[in-house]
Amino acid sequence: MSHQITGAFDVKRTATETIDAGGEATFGRFRFEKRFHGDLDATSVVEMLSAGNPASGSAGYVAVEHVIGTLAGLQGRFMLQHNGVMDGGVGSLDLTVVPATGTDALEGLRGRMKIDIDDAGAHFYTFDYTLPAADVDGETA
Repeated sequence: MSHQITGAFDVKRTATETIDAGGEATFGRFRFEKRFHGDLDATSVVEMLSAGNPASGSAGYVAVEHVIGTLAGLQGRFMLQHNGVMDGGVGSLDLTVVPATGTDALEGLRGRMKIDIDDAGAHFYTFDYTLPAADVDGETA
């Protein structure tokens, strides 16, 4: 059964040491710590690697995120994979649950997340997911 939840999250970003990519290029590296609110009541740690041309408003990033908490009351952990592109200031993001990373009551979790940031800088998520082993009430399917 497919489900959709929405909510807000807080995020703290920390730049870490850049990585030499050769040929006078570097990769930016960042760590994010998030706190999700709502039906996803969780914390996460994100490791991100980025590259691009800031003067043109273009860049790309990849990241992996480890989420720990409850999803619709079900306890567990899972990983998300980020693939983001900014092309002349226009962004796109593909954010997907890494298969087979759900643990405990979140085993078998699959899904995609969308992130929105409003004009004031507040962060929001929309998470479309399936859990084959249980429905949102925690009952076995």
